[in-house]
Amino acid sequence: MEEETILIVEDEPKIADTLRLGLEENGYHAEVAYDGRVGYDMFKEHQYDLIVLDINLPGMNGYELCKHYRSVNSNVPIIMLTSLIGLNDKIKGYDAGADDYMVKPFEFKELLLKIKVFLKRAMNSQSSQESNVLKAADLEMNVDSKEVTRAGQPVNLTAKEFQLLEYLLLNKNKVVSRGDIARNVWEIDFETNTNVIDVYINYLRNKVDKFFEQKLIHTQVGMGYILKDKER
Repeated sequence: MEEETILIVEDEPKIADTLRLGLEENGYHAEVAYDGRVGYDMFKEHQYDLIVLDINLPGMNGYELCKHYRSVNSNVPIIMLTSLIGLNDKIKGYDAGADDYMVKPFEFKELLLKIKVFLKRAMNSQSSQESNVLKAADLEMNVDSKEVTRAGQPVNLTAKEFQLLEYLLLNKNKVVSRGDIARNVWEIDFETNTNVIDVYINYLRNKVDKFFEQKLIHTQVGMGYILKDKER
């Protein structure tokens, strides 16, 4: 299992270095930025699992930095660690997007406990989101947000096209008959004199396959259709 990486943005070297050593002793990989602007640049260039953030920083204060972090990643846990004890300061911190607010001096064990809780929560949230993403090759469908991409490019689908593609993805690498599609996507019994399924398959091909070398949606003559994850 990979080490979780924590970014510490703290301008007091003694506190920052003590935090880094303490976190590393507990199995985390920790990196330090002693300046708000540096912390901003590091966040843009690397992926962090959690942020420990001071407020009074040179270059860019913690409130502003927290807002920048949130605009880039809405899920990364952020714990503000500061000497500002006023209620208004805490409100500003939470409004900026912080998940928690701890006042110096603090107990390292308490911080460690909070870090474990937030990392576990973030991991569970990510697993939940990933379970609602269907994939085939470079095609991805987020069932919750109704977003579809191919090679990172958005694919705009109608509601029925989305339902048809979802059914094909749920059954990828399996041949599904026109009757299967009719019952599961249109919720009707298949009529041999209608070509609505073939029409919608063509709609999907034009949006999902037309501009890509690898074709995902294939016709199995006399049997139906198959969405292939890999070329065979």
